[in-house]
Formats: sequence, structure tokens, C-alpha cells
Amino acid sequence: MAARVPHRIGLYLALVQFFFTLTWTVYVIYLPRLAAQAGIPKNAAVYILLLDQLIFVVMDYAMGLMADRVSRVLGKLGYVVLGVTLASCAAFLLLPFVAPQGAAWLFLLLTVLWTVSSSALRAPPLVLVGKYAAQPSVPWLSALSLFGLGIAAAISPYLAITLRDADPRIPFVLSSVALALATLGIVWAERALARTASTEAPAPEAAPPATPWMLWFLFAVLLLGLGFQIHFSLNSAALYLRHAPASDIPYLMPVFWIGFNVLMLPASIAVKRHGGLVVAAVGALVAAVASFAAFHAGDLNTLIAAQFIAGGGWGCVLMSAVSAAIAIGHTGREGKMTGGLFSLLALATFARIAVLAAELNKDPQLAGMLSWAPGAAWAIAGVLLLMLLPKQRKPVAAAAA
Repeated sequence: MAARVPHRIGLYLALVQFFFTLTWTVYVIYLPRLAAQAGIPKNAAVYILLLDQLIFVVMDYAMGLMADRVSRVLGKLGYVVLGVTLASCAAFLLLPFVAPQGAAWLFLLLTVLWTVSSSALRAPPLVLVGKYAAQPSVPWLSALSLFGLGIAAAISPYLAITLRDADPRIPFVLSSVALALATLGIVWAERALARTASTEAPAPEAAPPATPWMLWFLFAVLLLGLGFQIHFSLNSAALYLRHAPASDIPYLMPVFWIGFNVLMLPASIAVKRHGGLVVAAVGALVAAVASFAAFHAGDLNTLIAAQFIAGGGWGCVLMSAVSAAIAIGHTGREGKMTGGLFSLLALATFARIAVLAAELNKDPQLAGMLSWAPGAAWAIAGVLLLMLLPKQRKPVAAAAA
């Protein structure tokens, strides 16, 4: 009998990721203003963001390892995630209240505490999916979880406009309380997944020893992350400015995320049949072609279509890479692999922020490279993933057989 997919769990994880991503959006919008209130120069905000990403690089992996260990006891991981997230929400909520006091050290301390603890909502929830959900349902649950991220990313330009002149205490309180309330269900989600596993899933096999090809998979993830950061964060706005006024940019940037959400969900069916590596490779190659087309678009409609396809390709890549990481780590190393994946994506974000901080994107020589760099990164990663197929222990589909 086919395993019943716990759709409610996926929708719940989507809700959690939605509110988690919104807190990050609110933080980025207000950070320069709050830093200035705390006595930190506004231009130093970029270095705080760099520190945030370095913390994510370390903590995502550490949280993944922690999740592997504590998930051996039913219910323990949910309580750990809940406790750490409530502490994270408390630190986040206090930021706009502490900043006007002018105590820079206290503001930075709360920022670090929030960043460190917020890693609990990146890899660990996906460990629950990998540990308890039947393998055929993992791609769909991963897609639903990331759907919340995509929705939040799509509305972030509108939030930036809406919240620009608002009192920061209001969005900080609302977003932190909403995330805290949403996370209260994580213990229920863990137990619900465990019940499904105990009634429908066969006993898992022990994970094989780590092999070098898994490191090549993570290297491909880094290339994929760099391609995304360059294409979307460094190139997209400039591409739109070729064909549209600056006032339209906030309404055009979400096209990428619309493609992300629209194409990611059906792609999960392909992952179930062919495995995460195949779909990630195809998505990367599609995104590479779309990135090239976007740079050479002769009109706005062509550019919008290319951005939609690029976003869809990235959605396929991210969802299937997460599914592949869970499958590679199944069972016992789901946290290690997903934590490593998010660590490398954070490293790619760090590289992008560093480029902006150093204003290297304004260098004429580097600007010329930006036209082909995302496509090259995505294409190389796609080919590398295809080369890893024979080395994978077994694809997702075979694991479900």
C-alpha cells in the first residue's frame, strides 16, 4: 500500500518557514536605522550582515549535527527546536527596544543571540521530515516547506515599501510573536510524523559511511548558491532597469519567486520518480539557460519570461537538493547533510554581501563577469550532479521501493 503523505505537516512547515523568512526581511529592512540608534554607524550595518552569515555557516552545520543526535529520542528534537526558537524570538523582539538606548554592545549581543538561535529553524525541521516521513513523500514535504520561503521572499519588496517609515517595534513584535506561535506546533509535527512512520514506513537501514562523492555534492551546492546570489541579488535589478523605470523594480523582482513557487511543487513529482540529483541537475541547467536569456533579453516581456523560468529552475534546484541531501543522509545523517547544505548557501550569501561591501560589483572588469558567472556556476554544478549519479548509493525512488 502506498504511504500516506502527511500534507498537514508540509503546510505547517511552510507556515513556519514563511514567518521565519519574514523576520529576516524585517531585520534587513530596519537594521541600518536600528544600528544608528544604537550608536553604530549606518555603513557598518553591512558588516553586521556579514557576521550574521558567518554565524549561519557555523551554526547551520552545528544545528544539523545536534538534530541528528537528539532526534534519536522521540519528541526531544521538537522540544529543543521550540525552546531555542522561543529564545530567538525573544532576542529578536527586543532589538527595536534596546537600540534607542544607545548601548551598541547590547544591541550587537542580541543580534548575535538571535542569529545563533534562529538556525534552529533551518536544518532541524527538515531532519524531522527525513527521519520519519516515508521516502516517497520527502520531496513533496520539502517543496511545501520551501513554498513558505518563496511566498515570503516574493512579498519582501512590498514589505520594504510598506514598512519603510513605520515604527520598527510594531513589525518586530508582530513577526516574532507570529513565529513563536507557529513554532509551538513543532512537537505535534514530530509526533505526527513519528506515528506515520511507525504505521507505514519500513524500518530504516543504517546510513553507510561518508564517502568523498558526498563532498562533491556539497561543492555543487555551493556553486548553485553562488549562481543564485549573483543572478538574483546582484544582476536582476540592473537587468530590469534596462527596460523599466526604477519605480517598477519592487513589482518586477517577485517574478523570480513566482516562478520558484509555481514550478517547484510539480517538480517534486519528478524527484519522487527520478531522484533529487537528476532534478537538481536539470533545474540547474534550465536556470543557467534562463540566466543567459535574461542578460540578452531585448524587451521587458522576454526578460520577465526568462526571470520566471530562472526562478522555477532555482525552485527545482533547492527543493531537489534538499531532498537529495535527506536521501544521502538517510538514516542518521539527515541533519549533517541538510545542515551542510544550508551552511554552504549561507557562505554563498556571505560572498555576495562581501562583494557589495567592497563595491566590487562597480568594478568594470567584474561587472563584465557578472553577465556569465551565474549561468556558468549553475551549468557546472548541473554537470557535476549528473556525474555523481552513478556514485549515489540509491536514488530516492529506489529507497521508496
